Amino acid sequence: MQRLKNNILVVGGKGLVGNKIVELLKGRNPGLEIFVGSRNLSSAMPNAIQIDVEQPETFSAIAAKHIALVVLCANDKSNHILKYCIDNGLDYIDITKPTPDLEKALLFAENKTINSQIVFSSGWMGGLVSSLVFLAEPQKEKIRSVGLFVYYSVNDLAGVSSAHFMAEHVATPFKGYLENKLVWLKHFLNSEKHDYSFGIGKRQAYNFDTPDLFILHKGEGLPSVKVKMTYNSKFITWLLGAFQSVKLFDVLSLSMRRLIFSANGKGDQTLFDVIVDNGTAVRKIAVQDTLGQAHLTAFSTVLHIEAMLNKDQQLETDQKKGVLFSHQLHEPLEFLGLIRSSDAIKVEF
Repeated sequence: MQRLKNNILVVGGKGLVGNKIVELLKGRNPGLEIFVGSRNLSSAMPNAIQIDVEQPETFSAIAAKHIALVVLCANDKSNHILKYCIDNGLDYIDITKPTPDLEKALLFAENKTINSQIVFSSGWMGGLVSSLVFLAEPQKEKIRSVGLFVYYSVNDLAGVSSAHFMAEHVATPFKGYLENKLVWLKHFLNSEKHDYSFGIGKRQAYNFDTPDLFILHKGEGLPSVKVKMTYNSKFITWLLGAFQSVKLFDVLSLSMRRLIFSANGKGDQTLFDVIVDNGTAVRKIAVQDTLGQAHLTAFSTVLHIEAMLNKDQQLETDQKKGVLFSHQLHEPLEFLGLIRSSDAIKVEF
């Protein structure tokens, strides 16, 4: 199948994060030919092609446009796009998969002959956290524990898929890892006080599931990994914890849970802290994006895409092939410089 290296397809490019990825890619890389894949086409949208992840017959448009790299910003539970990219030797990066779907996709790709870059970037904010962990402690065998503390503003812009994920999974236990032992957790339980950076201060933070738990433990072998989250509203944070403690989410309908987690904010900052303990020192890296989580996710994803495109003109044989997590595309210190190149993003130690 003929491919043109500069031809990129963003599946789900009409969504909140997908649209920002397209916008940033165009601004930073004017030589790219960027196509937007969507189930519903609009005559006003340039370079739009009809792609439905549940209908593989629509993928013929990928070959017709000589696509070389597919960016997946839509939920592909059946892994049709992943299979197509592996079978046809296309580069692929996915930023959408919650932990159970990520595990399923990795099993699907296991033992397959892969002649391209298959990159999973579903960690928090486009797979940003793992790079920061290994910036704090480059020798991963020394790391004893990692904590990710997320601050989420209900005033921030949020996609529908985020609300739907929480609604569907809030009552379902998820996997955590403590000293190399599997522990089953639930959202909004086991509160812990954390002193957040950037003036937020001390807040109660509750269990929260992100793929970083799986990536850092199963993928990188770190013994203990935890993720905690707090809302900008202390009352909402407490209320969700109370709902979970009395098992109210177990009896609420899916539509009611979706209503609870829906967000219609016009925009707000996003921030998180990464805590790394290597046994002799505890190091903290704090990240803030004044433009919100959609921008931070899109910006870090664009940096991954640029690495996949071999932007520094290295020989093609130097590119990493096979199944990768997005942090494995970068040297941590170089990646820090790239993140800091955005005026909206601050990184503090």
